[in-house]
Amino acid sequence: MSLSLIIKREFTAKVRNKSFIVMTFLSPLLFVAMGGLVAYLSSVNKDEVTKIAIYDQSGFLKDDLKSDDHIQYNDLTALPFEAAKKEATKDYVGLVYVPKLTDTVQLQSKVQYISNESPNVEFVSGLERIINDKVTKANLKRLHFDYDKIEKAKADTAVKLSKFSGEETTKGATWLRIGIGGGSGYLIMMFIIIYGNMVMRSVIEEKTNRIIEIIISSVKPFRLMMGKIVGTSLAGLLQFFIWAVLGTVLLIVLTSVFGMEMGGGAGMAQQQAAQVSQSDAALIFAELLKLPLFTMFISFIVFFIGGFYLYSSLYAAIGAAVDSETDSQQFLLPIIMPLMLGVYVGFFTVMSDPNGTVATVFSMIPLTSPIVMLMRIPFGVPLWQVLLSVGILFATFFLVVWFAAKIYRIGILMYGKKPTYKEIFKWLKY
Repeated sequence: MSLSLIIKREFTAKVRNKSFIVMTFLSPLLFVAMGGLVAYLSSVNKDEVTKIAIYDQSGFLKDDLKSDDHIQYNDLTALPFEAAKKEATKDYVGLVYVPKLTDTVQLQSKVQYISNESPNVEFVSGLERIINDKVTKANLKRLHFDYDKIEKAKADTAVKLSKFSGEETTKGATWLRIGIGGGSGYLIMMFIIIYGNMVMRSVIEEKTNRIIEIIISSVKPFRLMMGKIVGTSLAGLLQFFIWAVLGTVLLIVLTSVFGMEMGGGAGMAQQQAAQVSQSDAALIFAELLKLPLFTMFISFIVFFIGGFYLYSSLYAAIGAAVDSETDSQQFLLPIIMPLMLGVYVGFFTVMSDPNGTVATVFSMIPLTSPIVMLMRIPFGVPLWQVLLSVGILFATFFLVVWFAAKIYRIGILMYGKKPTYKEIFKWLKY
């Protein structure tokens, strides 16, 4: 049996599977529905008005707590304190209590917020800012400073960013690079986990049904393993392509529908906001065109193939070594760990210092390079580093395939015994 026939068999088996077909067309709709649900729930929370009671025996703070669209303050100081607490328990989310004080400075440690449930962190932070502002004004007045003049004297700096070539850039460009790099790295990690498990399950299924004994009578185990990996990856790429097309169409439809609704009811302020949004969108689009898009696309394909083949050969070896998915759990952790490490290094190191030592080293290590290097490329990486990383990745891939094929060759004919790391190591010597 030739390699092309095995690839065709694996590809056909995957794309004809009912769950594959359903998830291919249902997943984009589910993501859009989930995004719409999150947006709706956010809008519901924004419309809610939180009622807060005030009991200010000193009178230092109640005038600074002003109601807005989200919080409504009511002063219950005229009531006895116990009666105010009782009413606050029934009709309010919480009570801001200020005892009798002799000096405004005492507000720093004497103000209490009383409630039955854990308070909203954002509200507590806002209350602390109001108190700090009140006390700061009092301190400045005591030191004979004019707070209003100090506020007017404060500067609002905006540093212009540009390259040595004279080309202007913006802070948004950095966030754009972080978004694209992080999204690409995360996408590859998810693809490896999902389709790597698919390769492993396919091997376990054939081994359990004893079909594998018939297949290997006409094909070498190495060729069978490579056919499974390539066939599954092609099915995955087809699914990604369909998701991209459907996602783009849905995005265009939703943008046009919601864009028309916003334009119909726009007032002056909304028109100004729309103009600002359009200018921001134009700026982001201009920054997007400045990115090394061709290099990013080619790198994504190369690292995608290299990373998937590298990890899939390990998944195939594990599938051959065990009799069920339950037995495979002990061997999956060493595979998942480098992937997780790559994502963490990418988000916590590459984003802050894309050309630093840690980011550069991890973009050369083959088990993490498909994720970390893709996160670095939008920031600009020397070509020799990209080529070196690709060379190490594919050299490691051929080495790992050689080892994985040895495990696969022995493991697919082993039944009824749970292998250990020691036993698998012995298989490498056969």
